[in-house]
Amino acid sequence: MPPSSYNLAWDCLGRWAIERPEKTALIICDGSRSRRHYIYREIDSMARRLASGFLASGLMKGDRIMIRAANSVDFVLAFFAATMIGCVAQPASKRLTSEETRKFAADSGARAIVADDISAGEQVAPADLILFDHRKIERFLAEAAPAEYAATAADDPAYLVFTSGSTAHPKGVLHAHRVVIGRRPMAPDWLGLTDEDIVLHAGDINWTYALGVGVLDPFAAGATGVLYAGPRDPAIWPRLVNAVGATIFAAVPGVYRQILKYAEARSLSMPTLRHCVTAGEAMTPDLLAHWRDATGTWAYEALGMSEISTYVSCRPGDPIRPGSAGRPQRGRRVAILPVEGGEEPLAPGETGLIAVHRSDPGLMLGYWNRPEEESAVFRGEWFVGGDLAEFDADGFLWFRGRNDDIMNALGYRVSPLEVEKVLGADPTVADVAVAERQVAEGVSIIVGFVVPKGESQAVEADLLANCARHLASYKCPRKIVFISEIPRTPNGKLNRSALPQVL
Repeated sequence: MPPSSYNLAWDCLGRWAIERPEKTALIICDGSRSRRHYIYREIDSMARRLASGFLASGLMKGDRIMIRAANSVDFVLAFFAATMIGCVAQPASKRLTSEETRKFAADSGARAIVADDISAGEQVAPADLILFDHRKIERFLAEAAPAEYAATAADDPAYLVFTSGSTAHPKGVLHAHRVVIGRRPMAPDWLGLTDEDIVLHAGDINWTYALGVGVLDPFAAGATGVLYAGPRDPAIWPRLVNAVGATIFAAVPGVYRQILKYAEARSLSMPTLRHCVTAGEAMTPDLLAHWRDATGTWAYEALGMSEISTYVSCRPGDPIRPGSAGRPQRGRRVAILPVEGGEEPLAPGETGLIAVHRSDPGLMLGYWNRPEEESAVFRGEWFVGGDLAEFDADGFLWFRGRNDDIMNALGYRVSPLEVEKVLGADPTVADVAVAERQVAEGVSIIVGFVVPKGESQAVEADLLANCARHLASYKCPRKIVFISEIPRTPNGKLNRSALPQVL
């Protein structure tokens, strides 16, 4: 459990500026061959000077500071500068439109916005917000005296992230400073992280997966984080791994699939890479095996969510059970509770909702200004999300999809993930998604949306016949629709709601 007095920025940055000041903390890579290395002493000094600029501009403890920036040192500095003085960092995607930016700023009550693109900052910043663009940040870094770390409590708010927008009304998830302590079980039980590691994450830093694994976790361990700020080219990742000597690579399964499809075979030799990690959606056994065969490295899967990050994972060095997200990380209390209610955990083999004990220090403080939604996810001493799963007799968790993703075809409840696993294993399929579609009043069927692999000729009848061989009849798709690309969010997650509606 965390101490009463605790500052996220000090644990990730301040102490290392004293203990290992010359150690490389951060590497920023762009689309060219140039790379910028920042040591802990440098990042600490810059963040403290920016924090001083925040204070001089009238910001106070508890104020929200929206950070709308790409994978840049400005983002990292702003995040730690905000948290070290007790403000609340609000990571936001640079892809947000002006309308979305204003909406999220209004929702959070932000007092300031950091924008690394000057013209974009002027365009998107609400008129009543203090704008910190790159010019102003540079001035603070050159002229301001370093601020001191604030004496924050472990339960003080540290950062606010909004869910990805897969629902009509994104929720603000508020995390406390103690979240870094709550992330510690991930180091041995998922990341296999040591202070000698160099961690490259393929995502945007505003996403909790990338912010956590790409920056917070390596900084908390005194290791090195790597961020890529260049054009999105799937073939770039193996080259970057080799260029920076990355020892751990993190991405969503879709990125691994794209690397295998677009990268040259010889670039898949990555001698410094110890292993990879994956989260965001399920890693199919077929993709896992293909990655292992092509690169010689394992990709360790984890299951998590914005409210608590990952809490179930595959452990480096332990055997992987393909199709399972692994076991609860040691130190966490995880249970499967009945969908219909109650706090009595289900027995192994029974499907229900995954629940995490509310005493976990990695759990959010709550939803920002959404008390009704907050009360809906707490059941006694348990936080209950919308993920359906079951434990087997050995404690491995088998994910069965989102509770609201479960299909009701012909009166049967079916997990789309179960059907996708069978379709995705077919050698003619490059990517797949499954959804329920209404064909008549009160009648729905399961539809598979398939991206054919290469020049192969995927045939609907063959795919349906293969499903019939592996699935109960009520689980089988009734139709296959061939499409050129599976829709995904900017973070690479399957966007099931964006699949074609017309058959």
